[in-house]
Amino acid sequence: MFSELLDILLFRSGYNTSAVLAGVIALGTGGGIIGVFSFLRKRALISDAISHATLPGVALGFLVALALGGTGREPGVLMAGAATTGALGVFAVQLIRDQTRLPEDAAIGTVLSVAFGLGIVLLSHIQTLQTGSRVGLNSFLLGSTASITGDEALLIAVASAATIGAALLKMKEFGAVAFDEGFAAAQGWRVRRLDLAMLALLLAIVAIGLKMVGLVLIIALLIIPPAAARFWTERLGRMTALSGAFGALAGWIGGAVSALLPSMPAGALIVLAAASLFAFSLLFAPQRGVVSWSIRHLRLCWAVAANSALLALLEGRPPPDRFGRLAARLRGHLGRNGHLTAAGESAAVDARRQHLLWQRYLDRHPEEALRAGVLAATRIEDFLPRDALAALESDTP
Repeated sequence: MFSELLDILLFRSGYNTSAVLAGVIALGTGGGIIGVFSFLRKRALISDAISHATLPGVALGFLVALALGGTGREPGVLMAGAATTGALGVFAVQLIRDQTRLPEDAAIGTVLSVAFGLGIVLLSHIQTLQTGSRVGLNSFLLGSTASITGDEALLIAVASAATIGAALLKMKEFGAVAFDEGFAAAQGWRVRRLDLAMLALLLAIVAIGLKMVGLVLIIALLIIPPAAARFWTERLGRMTALSGAFGALAGWIGGAVSALLPSMPAGALIVLAAASLFAFSLLFAPQRGVVSWSIRHLRLCWAVAANSALLALLEGRPPPDRFGRLAARLRGHLGRNGHLTAAGESAAVDARRQHLLWQRYLDRHPEEALRAGVLAATRIEDFLPRDALAALESDTP
């Protein structure tokens, strides 16, 4: 099984499987990139409303196709129905938010629940039809890469690429709106139109990914990759690239496993892959990860304890705790007789100097000093320029 999975991952399992995997990767990339802007705009849940609003559209598309003499499962009709009701869902959220006193989250919850309820009613009706069957719609609920042809996968990849291109063309404007709506308006950009453009791209990704990922789980490709990328960087460009890479990696791994196990829903496997990337980012990201934060916290506690021990010993007092005594001893600042060594005395004098200078700076510039973080963890020479440091040492205002 491992060798078969490796062949799928390396695009060596035939044209159709390779094309489907490429389509899933393109979809994951598009979802990761498009989701960045709604994530930064703090409107990530709007994609949840859009995805659930497509459910009645899929059911209505089925009924329309059936009435026109088709099988009811024509992908073009189903996707058109999903896009139509998804757009109506976006319009309903905007209308409720702008014309009532309800906040946006309440509007999203209202549209989401009503649309999903309507979709369930329509699916229940389809279940009772003699010529219709809900089985044909299951792939739109949970996703199914196994039933997608190479031509459909190519169409999905092209549509995803077009959506990505449209997002990148407006990346500057979208970023400005996401970070500072007032600044974007001052630049002459129409914030409302840009918001609608973001929502249109979200709707496009949802409609494109229905057959592969499923409308229930497509939201994961729009939220999880940007959330994972946010742990790694503060810059929009890097975050967008990382989010797209995470989405592509989730699609690559989940799509390959789905091709290996056709009975497993593609959407769920892709979500699990994306969740694994999120968990890795949460734990091991260098700046925001839990592990790196814990290491920095321990180093900070160690530095504070060591400095406290040195200041106490310099004043002829015992260290305030055993941890500080241990830190001083391991650094070679405390001898076996319980007194400071020569290196310890020098370090203690420097620690007292650092403490006094930081205290003066904190008294004069409290906001700037607190931005440096916990003062005991930063040497003042590494924070202030020489002239400002000289002013503090001379104790002049």
